[in-house]
Amino acid sequence: MSRKPPVDATTVRGSAGPGAEGVVATERALALTVLCHPDPARVGEVAFLEPGARLSRLEPEFAPVADGGARRPLGDPHVSRRPQRIEVGASSAEVGGGGEVIELGDRICLLLHRRGRPRELPPELGLSGSSDAILATRAEILRVADLDAPVLVRGETGTGKELVARALHASSHRSAGPFVAVNLAAVPAPMAASQLFGHVRGAFTGAAGDQEGVFLRADGGTLFLDEVGEVPAEVQPVLLRALDSGEVWPLGAAQSRRVSVRVVAATDADIETRATAGDFKAPLFHRLAGYVLQLPPLRERRDDVARLLFRFLREELAAAGEPARLDPEDPLAGEPWLRAAAVAALVRHDWPGNVRELRNAARRLVIDSRGEPSARPERLLAELGAHRTAAPASGARSLDSAAVLAALERCGWKPGATAAALGISRTTLYGLMQRMPGVRKARDLSRAEILESHRATGGDVDRMASALQVSRRGLVLRMRELEMDLVRARR
Repeated sequence: MSRKPPVDATTVRGSAGPGAEGVVATERALALTVLCHPDPARVGEVAFLEPGARLSRLEPEFAPVADGGARRPLGDPHVSRRPQRIEVGASSAEVGGGGEVIELGDRICLLLHRRGRPRELPPELGLSGSSDAILATRAEILRVADLDAPVLVRGETGTGKELVARALHASSHRSAGPFVAVNLAAVPAPMAASQLFGHVRGAFTGAAGDQEGVFLRADGGTLFLDEVGEVPAEVQPVLLRALDSGEVWPLGAAQSRRVSVRVVAATDADIETRATAGDFKAPLFHRLAGYVLQLPPLRERRDDVARLLFRFLREELAAAGEPARLDPEDPLAGEPWLRAAAVAALVRHDWPGNVRELRNAARRLVIDSRGEPSARPERLLAELGAHRTAAPASGARSLDSAAVLAALERCGWKPGATAAALGISRTTLYGLMQRMPGVRKARDLSRAEILESHRATGGDVDRMASALQVSRRGLVLRMRELEMDLVRARR
């Protein structure tokens, strides 16, 4: 954990960790990014440092990333005029992979890190931030947006996969057409084919009329298949055929219908491992992954945490009827609404839920502080501190069985949510579960257990998974496996 140097310290020692290679930057250089300042409008400004650079109230000068506007020093009278020498040493503490947080008193904090010197900034495309990683992502979107190649968007939960899909659509020649999104994890397996391809009247019990599926609704535009890793096995061949042929066959229809759809799929699952295991058809994976776009987790764009935090705070304060909290008339004269120590703690947090978790944290902070003269982050920080105990900020994650079991129970035995809560990948979670004697696997469930649970829950698969303490997907696969056995036994 990085330390909090006194304001008049003669030396600031930092460590610049690795980050994303920005394709819109000419080089990576040592920089200071403003995380907190009495004037919140200055959050996100950057000063690129030359050898021998010093830090004080009067130097260096900061400016928005690639803005070309006026450069100015920190200028806060509470920061000493006496310069501090900035040195980077291998022994300095790191914050994840993003550099070191430096606190100057309780009004200013900075991030010492390495970043690119952008030649120009790509359009925002609905993806806020100015870090190397997010600038590279936006540039990558623009490179592939005007093509009809399918795109597979990969990234942890909360990284903004649907925002990327919408950006791809809005920047394409299909932008005037429809954008249709479907979360395949929320579609019951028996209804998946109908949801995707539609059906005609009388195709099955309850089909009172014709209904278009999402492929037909997206004709001429973009279809976003979220959580594509959850496509039922029996639907995967039909989906592959639709992608290959450009034709869909509604259930019960006498003939197929041709569609022109650009498919963008998204997942946080390890599809390659599942394809190797036979749970996901490899040809479908390769068809969806015409171009793979990997989204960076928030912990790898740590200089964006404060930029996003203050943006979300403005929006939430406006919604709460207190829009002026962050805009004092003379910011350097008064006390800031949010203290630097709180911002520093939030920047150091690993954010396993990524941007979605940060947005929720901003909302909770505003609600907890309503009617107060200054922000009250104590409860939020305490909760995040407890979270960090279960998920260390850097290095190998040391998780005992009790911590994993507790997280599984809190998250309803859902692997994706549990992995995000623990700040680890699904693959790592599966490995931990394999080594834990207290965790039963879905494949170990007997037919009698499943039938009893089905009766007790009325067939609600989510409740069954929670009661049986297995993942929903594992339970569904086990039920299909047993059903296949029953079918073979009847022959």
